[in-house]
Amino acid sequence: MTYLLRIGGLLLASKLPASGRVKYFMDALPGTILLSLIAPGVFSAGLWGGIAALSTAVCTYKTGNVFFSMIIGVVIVAASRLF
Repeated sequence: MTYLLRIGGLLLASKLPASGRVKYFMDALPGTILLSLIAPGVFSAGLWGGIAALSTAVCTYKTGNVFFSMIIGVVIVAASRLF
């Protein structure tokens, strides 16, 4: 069933118009899905979760190294919980 849904999504996506509002919506979709996965964790972690998320985003933007940035975020949250 999972593969059927994936294939169906691919087949339907090819039928959508490649311009206008639909294209704008489809271009924004990956970012909104990522945000919907990250935001609940950040909000449940409180202030330090927000600081860690912001630090991770800034570090990724500046260095381009996502793995190093994630380590920084994890260290910030772990240190806040330790102290």
